[in-house]
Amino acid sequence: MAVQFFFNESTIKLLDRRRLKAFIKELFLAEDVLLGSLRYIFCSDRFLLAINREFLKHDDYTDIITFCLSGVREPVEGEIYISTDRVKENSEVIGISLQHELHRVIFHGALHLCGYKDKKPTDKKKMTDAEDKYLQYYFG
Repeated sequence: MAVQFFFNESTIKLLDRRRLKAFIKELFLAEDVLLGSLRYIFCSDRFLLAINREFLKHDDYTDIITFCLSGVREPVEGEIYISTDRVKENSEVIGISLQHELHRVIFHGALHLCGYKDKKPTDKKKMTDAEDKYLQYYFG
């Protein structure tokens, strides 16, 4: 099981990476999902918008895009792209710390790979509840 962090066009600081990597592995264990490897790529709005346009055919900014690269019944292989520009702006608008919002989005991507969805209101509620649970576990 490998969790990796990459920074592309991003100046954001990710605190205590070793602890976070271990926690993400625990999240997958708690969700009863086998983890193969997971790469987080922190990038700019511009970079993520290009990905959104090319792969999802959407022409708008987003804070996260998650790609599952594994097949059915295989350990999860995934890439999660996070716009640190969006995360910073969202944290300011919501009025929470940058680190809290950053971790929410990090867990959000992992939860997508565990099967959570967020398009319908009932699915969004389940996703938000799971995010809140893992944020509580992580930050205490």
